[in-house]
Amino acid sequence: MNILVLNCGSSSVKFQLISTDLERIEQDADKRLAHGLIERIGGAGIVTFTAEGSAPKRFAEPIRDTRAAVEMILRWAISQESGVTEVNSVADIHAAGHRVVHGGERFTTSVLITDEVLRGIEDCIELAPLHNPANIQGILAARVTLGAALPQVAVFDTAFHQTLPEQAFLYALPYQLYRRHRIRRYGFHGTSHRYVAYRYRKLKGIAREATNIITLHLGNGCSIAAIKGGNSIDTSMGFTPLEGLVMGTRSGDLDPSIVDLIGTKEGLSSHEVESLLNKQSGLLGISGLTDDMRDLLAESREHDDRRARLAIEIFCYRARKYIGSYLAAMNGAEAIVFTGGIGENSPEIRGKICGELKWLGVELDAELNSANGVLKNGQISSDKSRVSVFVIPTNEELLIARDTVRVVSGAPKRF
Repeated sequence: MNILVLNCGSSSVKFQLISTDLERIEQDADKRLAHGLIERIGGAGIVTFTAEGSAPKRFAEPIRDTRAAVEMILRWAISQESGVTEVNSVADIHAAGHRVVHGGERFTTSVLITDEVLRGIEDCIELAPLHNPANIQGILAARVTLGAALPQVAVFDTAFHQTLPEQAFLYALPYQLYRRHRIRRYGFHGTSHRYVAYRYRKLKGIAREATNIITLHLGNGCSIAAIKGGNSIDTSMGFTPLEGLVMGTRSGDLDPSIVDLIGTKEGLSSHEVESLLNKQSGLLGISGLTDDMRDLLAESREHDDRRARLAIEIFCYRARKYIGSYLAAMNGAEAIVFTGGIGENSPEIRGKICGELKWLGVELDAELNSANGVLKNGQISSDKSRVSVFVIPTNEELLIARDTVRVVSGAPKRF
């Protein structure tokens, strides 16, 4: 099956074309045919298309809306110019898989998109007002461009964390607020955490039920998950993606009273304060320079910039605190796994986070860490380390494609 994977944002569409089926999934023989990104939808769009094995094609073109973006992707994919020989017409695309950010408590697994499911995703808009509307636009655009009969599947960021126990997902608020408004911890990045946990147990040759690890997705957005018996039992992001670790532009954990204080002192509305916490805080807010960890590390090394160094230290300190708390919640773990842009590519950050975990018996191998784990199937800890440490690249799009195949085929949903 040729699966079109769509990740639609408010002004962007990321896509991959992946050829896979149940047999290929079992053999880890999926094939990515093409991928790309359309940015600045609604204006002078910036387009990057890449067929596997070919150089990227980049150009600028006005793009009206999400539907126009999806139409452009399809026109390119089926054209001779793309070089994607497996797809010569729209009929050669057999299903579409969509990243949907919020499924609330209703959607605990990936599902075939029906009108009823679409209404359920719409009901979750108040929980993810910035994301779910864009995801819905992508689903509707695919319906129009690919035909209403084509199977479409929703894969939810929140679904993997629906196994959290009550003591982990409830806040210590009046219980009726949960009953009335479903105010609770939902967690995000679930597709990434789930994929990394799957890859870890494949590398180790262990069963899902024997998988007890802590996974850190560190990128512009950051989260950590405690995975026990293959299930997520706690995670750092909460009711929204703002809670938890320090991120590129998000503050992570803070005292709720600060929100009212900032509003009063700075003359800002609650919406403006929320925007400040989401878009002007984190690494950017502390450093005053950038939200890019690579640039902060360079500034710290080359110019000994105090605030760049401080941003890095706070970032790593918060991650260590969460690792410690999750080890307590899990009664121990067998491995710590890094993923995401920073987690996969920054030996220095991994070293700073793990360097203060020596009491736990964590010991990195400098050569393996510098090579980002590629020398030993992802492992970056020494053989003497009591808790193993791994780097495993995430692949959310592949997981979405695989879930799409499973749902359409009626195969078991857990893996």
